[in-house]
Amino acid sequence: MIEPRVWQPGVDKLEEGEELQFDPTVYNSLHAFHIGWPCLSFDIVRDSMGLVRTEFPHTVYFVAGTQANQPAANSIGIFKVSNISGKRRDLVPSKPTGGDDDMDSESSDEDSEDSEDGEDGEDGESGKPVLQLHRVAHHGCVNRIRAMTQHPNICASWADSGHVQVWDFSSHLNALTESKAVIHQAPLVSFSGHKDEGYAIDWSPLVPGRLVSGDCKNYIHLWEPTSGATWNIDTIPFIGHASSVEDLQWSPTEPHAFASCSVDKTIAIWDSRVGKSPVAAFKAHDADVNVISWNRLASCMLASGSDDGTFSIHDLRLLKEGKDTVVAHFGYHKHPITSIEWSPVEPSTLAVSSADNQLTIWDLSVERDEEEEAEFKAKTKAEVNAPEGVPPQLMFVHQGQKDMKELHWHAQIPGMIVCTAADGFNILMPSNILNTLPENVA
Repeated sequence: MIEPRVWQPGVDKLEEGEELQFDPTVYNSLHAFHIGWPCLSFDIVRDSMGLVRTEFPHTVYFVAGTQANQPAANSIGIFKVSNISGKRRDLVPSKPTGGDDDMDSESSDEDSEDSEDGEDGEDGESGKPVLQLHRVAHHGCVNRIRAMTQHPNICASWADSGHVQVWDFSSHLNALTESKAVIHQAPLVSFSGHKDEGYAIDWSPLVPGRLVSGDCKNYIHLWEPTSGATWNIDTIPFIGHASSVEDLQWSPTEPHAFASCSVDKTIAIWDSRVGKSPVAAFKAHDADVNVISWNRLASCMLASGSDDGTFSIHDLRLLKEGKDTVVAHFGYHKHPITSIEWSPVEPSTLAVSSADNQLTIWDLSVERDEEEEAEFKAKTKAEVNAPEGVPPQLMFVHQGQKDMKELHWHAQIPGMIVCTAADGFNILMPSNILNTLPENVA
């Protein structure tokens, strides 16, 4: 009998007759679904159902933009996934679980067979998630979409046509149905001042309506909200990068500060009150910097992911001392990093997705303890041996999706992550990741 082991994309090869096996016991919940065309970008919409939800079943609202093969076939989907089932597990089970786990009825990839409009079990009695969807016509592919934290019905989208648009999806969120009809709705604002298409866009977590957008020609524009559903968009751009601006993030503590990353391998820090140049800039990677994430629970920490598969953690306090900002650097992934995001409930935890078809979760506070590992293995009677050379900070590896693009933690459901890929969405809750709030987090 061949001993089971963890398979690593890009490292291991499947021999003839070998197949990968999915272990449902490592998830509290796992569901897959799609809304038609692949979505490069999506966002989780904050709701009014409770700040900290830990009991199944769960309900989640999303907005997502499609990548259709014809410009006119694209749309923005506003949708609700309800009846998300699962099971809470102890991190260390009191006794070994048998192979006949009951997760098949609770959470599995078989849920991807659900119809895109929730026709399988519309009343939720089937035990499978129910998908309710509205579509708003969108000319051209949606490169990125973000919902405003303070007013989740307001969303900003970056189109491959070069337009940045702001939408009000109140009516759709309030009246979701299973209708397949594509609704034609005009955006509140459509800005064509960028010189090219782009991907970088972010709403301020501190000032409702404040927005920045960056394009592939290195321009960044600031949007300031005015009275009513209007914005004053500064036509004079912020310029500091030598190439495409790939991502933007507002500071979680300073209302006028934001960060940007670029194909020019650098990260820049900006103060919107001080001219149109960055107040600080530094080389972050040896290749394009694709994504960044500003830690909202530890505001001195900024994470960045690169085209060479590496990701780094930067301590911004070191900028004042003129030192290298990198305090941690990981080269586990071998293909471009496509998304990175800090946990909303645990300041040392972050999730990363890569073009190697892996989503990984890391806890930077962890150090290797051989005695603890041996004790855990004895308690769980673990049979699967982890690969050699894996960093101890690596807590979880999720596979099974093709061409992963973007991930987000759910801010109101601790431990839940959603990821989009070329073959659709996954909602996952790993069994070894915190699913309650620490006492010091409100």
